[in-house]
Amino acid sequence: MTSASGQIEFYSDGIKFSLRNKAKIKLWLQRIAKLHKFKIESLTYVFKSDDGLLEMNREFLNHNTLTDIITFPMDAVRGSVSGEIYISIDRVKDNASKYKQSFSDELARVMAHGLLHLCGFKDKSAAQAKRMRAEEEKALDLRII
Repeated sequence: MTSASGQIEFYSDGIKFSLRNKAKIKLWLQRIAKLHKFKIESLTYVFKSDDGLLEMNREFLNHNTLTDIITFPMDAVRGSVSGEIYISIDRVKDNASKYKQSFSDELARVMAHGLLHLCGFKDKSAAQAKRMRAEEEKALDLRII
């Protein structure tokens, strides 16, 4: 989908997974970016397995741990975001169960989390993580699905 707000794409790599309501999800992601005064230039989500994301975590970040998301920012025009976001569907399923959330809510939270990183939010310190959680909640409230 190419629009005035840019291109948003979804892929699966090594797993069978497909999003429903892609058009609504794209509009929702654009709303999150707009809330933070950004436009989406180019945004790609790639859904993978735990093994796939672990391999990327080792190769690119030198981390030997499972993770639910890895975000790679790309060069973007000022005021816009551009990047690739890799999500482990296995982690999302496990975390949904662990935190007593629906799969769709947990997936939305993780998708928003990656976009929020591209908008400049960090989560390394306790204060940053608290702010990130608050921004995730705001993003979830913007859903139209």
